[in-house]
Amino acid sequence: MIQEKACSVKKKEVSEMLKRINDFLAGLPMTIIGGVLLVFSFALPRTGVNLPVDPAWGTVVISGIPLLYLAVWRIIYNPGISKISSALLITIAMFAAIAIGDLFAAGEVAFIMAIGALLEDATTNRAKKGLKKLISLAPTQGRRIRDGKEEMIPAEKIVKGDMLRILPGETVPVDGVIVSGETSVDQSIMTGESLPVDKAAGDTVFCGTINRFGAIDIRATKVGEDSSLQKLIRMVQEAEDKKAPMARIADRVASWLVPVAMLVAAIAGIATQDIVRAVTVLVVFCPCALVLATAIMAAIGQATKHGVIIKSGEALEKMGKVDTIAFVDTIAFDKTGTLTYGKLEVSDVLSFAPDLDEEKLLYLAASAEAKSEHPLGKAIVAYAKKRDLPLSESAAFQMTSGKGISAEVDGCQLLCGNEKYLHECGVSVTANAAGTLEKLRLQGKASILVAVNGQCVGVIALSDVLRSEASAMVQKLTAMQTNTVLLTGDNQKTADYFAAQVGIREVYADLLPEDKVGNIAALQKHGRNVCMIGDGVNDAPALKTASVGVAMGSMGSDIAVEAADIALMSDDISKIPYLKRLSGATVKTIKLSITLSMCINFLAVTLSVLGLLNPTTGALVHNAGSCFVVLIAALLYDRKFE
Repeated sequence: MIQEKACSVKKKEVSEMLKRINDFLAGLPMTIIGGVLLVFSFALPRTGVNLPVDPAWGTVVISGIPLLYLAVWRIIYNPGISKISSALLITIAMFAAIAIGDLFAAGEVAFIMAIGALLEDATTNRAKKGLKKLISLAPTQGRRIRDGKEEMIPAEKIVKGDMLRILPGETVPVDGVIVSGETSVDQSIMTGESLPVDKAAGDTVFCGTINRFGAIDIRATKVGEDSSLQKLIRMVQEAEDKKAPMARIADRVASWLVPVAMLVAAIAGIATQDIVRAVTVLVVFCPCALVLATAIMAAIGQATKHGVIIKSGEALEKMGKVDTIAFVDTIAFDKTGTLTYGKLEVSDVLSFAPDLDEEKLLYLAASAEAKSEHPLGKAIVAYAKKRDLPLSESAAFQMTSGKGISAEVDGCQLLCGNEKYLHECGVSVTANAAGTLEKLRLQGKASILVAVNGQCVGVIALSDVLRSEASAMVQKLTAMQTNTVLLTGDNQKTADYFAAQVGIREVYADLLPEDKVGNIAALQKHGRNVCMIGDGVNDAPALKTASVGVAMGSMGSDIAVEAADIALMSDDISKIPYLKRLSGATVKTIKLSITLSMCINFLAVTLSVLGLLNPTTGALVHNAGSCFVVLIAALLYDRKFE
């Protein structure tokens, strides 16, 4: 048993050492050295300089070992037919060239594969910082109440049924139900809602959300891995694991390319009795990863010029499929921060009193709210200042968490808050005022009622602001036969109102992160290729689950940006139609490039069989053809897609 353990540890150590060596040799500095040595191998003999050892040996070692490592690794670990890869074919060609003494050809095929791999890795590797940031949001401790005493304990020690006290500004450590207290909770991390949500006894609070105002006592209902935040983290993790790096096109055809290349080489060798011809066939048959990588790099460069950051070639490939008219495609939008700016502004100032104009109403409300920390109050004050209204100092200011504020301004007793707050303060809301409130709710607006000296005199409505380009963008997508869907954590009335403003007919509201994921999965089950566009932490799982995730880059959360495949750095959603056209063109260019590359390879194979090419000249012809194809792919950079 001890010997088996020691043997297992030894194998692990050897495996880790081999991986470190492979990663070192496959890195950019060593690949550059390999390229320099290959140039020396080609140029020095032609200048009369003969070295005791061919420099191409260095290229074979530097670029060939990672190639051999990859081929062997796939043979050992890949299932079924995927064991046969382009790496295997190129490895065979390399060893065949070495066997006949053509070191330059051996080094060349290994080097060109190394360059292609580096370029592709540059476009497909994604930093997983987003997941780490999401994990960092998980609370580390909570304030437990036991036997009338408060004690701070690690979050992992909180058990279901524990009583916890959450003070203003603190993060809720677990999912729970409020037992006592009233407050407003910022739960944007879970729902994306721009406004804090008023909470009272009996309401549910989620792990990771922030208690903004009043102290509350909660009873823990879901703890540890069962909490909403941990589920959110787990969904991002699972979706990340499901998203493998972009499969190389060369590897997709390798299952038939390797046997065909071996067969043609064998036939050529037997028929001509010339092993050199057989080796030449293997060399020119090698797929060029550079063709794929260049098209992707050109498209990524093109997008960067337009403020669109594409993080992987896989995203381009899948977005190109979204662009296929014959494919039932869908683009799903978050609302807050995506279709809207995610910033509340005063939209209506309505007076119910004939002797009180709108300017006076705004002055009184803003003066009363000047000491408030609530986002609605701050927005009212900001709007008043924007209109250059001079505000007065309020007295006797008092805030009731989740309901409203009271203050004295110019000798008048003011109340600003919701209907419930005014009723509790003995102020009746007229039928006219109630009707106005309902109308504002249908428009997706938040309302603050204002009472002066015990009478309801007006209402101030606030609304998120729709992006000016949103409606035109949706119209363009509709013209491209693209279905549009709204997925939001906002209430149904708000969601319906904003959807109608931009022309989106399919609306899903009151969604938690897992609900957004479920909706996307349901769409995918029906054959749709879904692109999700969002900006908040709550959108991260949906961005990962969708075929393509697009995040609002400048104002979107870091976690959303990291979770997405594409980021709009200028938050300009009008770029979505451009992105679809670019992606479609990229996929077509890649297919054209591969077709041309295969045609050139076929010609080179024919010339090799006829004995008109040797391994060295075959490698050069192969690369010249690849350069031609690469040039076509590179033209993507300057194409117009607007």
